[in-house]
Amino acid sequence: MISAVILAAGESRRMGVQNKLLLPIGGEVLIRKFVKSVCASEVDEVLVVVGHEAEKIKTVLREQLVRFVDNPGYVEGMTTSIQSGVKAASPESTGLMICLADLPFTETAEFNRLIHAFSDFCVTESSPIIVPVFQGQRGNPVLFSSQFRKIILAHEGEGCRGIVRKYPQCVREVIMGNDNILRDLDTPEDYKFVTKIKNS
Repeated sequence: MISAVILAAGESRRMGVQNKLLLPIGGEVLIRKFVKSVCASEVDEVLVVVGHEAEKIKTVLREQLVRFVDNPGYVEGMTTSIQSGVKAASPESTGLMICLADLPFTETAEFNRLIHAFSDFCVTESSPIIVPVFQGQRGNPVLFSSQFRKIILAHEGEGCRGIVRKYPQCVREVIMGNDNILRDLDTPEDYKFVTKIKNS
């Protein structure tokens, strides 16, 4: 059983006054586009962690088959959202896919590629960490074996990179066919560049 934890609680300060998750991308709101791709994959449950502008996010996703997890401590950083989602995930989950919501171009097939790799590695290994890679650069999402649940919940660093670095013997890189796993939106410049490509 795979649980997808989608992080949608941040303030997206680098984007300025706008919440980047609510910006339109190719005729669809960014967060809805991303969530639809995840929901269409082979995950067994989808949890969306909300905080900043939570009601707006919930409204945009009202027709999606997701479970919302409120993180009142979202201002303290991404780790609190990861831990909120992991804590709320089904105890039956064997894998925890931590998803950054600002990767609008990641497609269902790419999520499935990571899930299939996780299943394959689990045949011979008890605690793999699946990391997507394109041209030598690691991206997101990262899929953790449930063996890391307690480690994630006790983690004090920012995000999960520290855990990935601490357990290199568990990391299994999966080569991806494109850079969708790297193309996040953080700044107005990122957004202008992306919309210019889409409209060209």
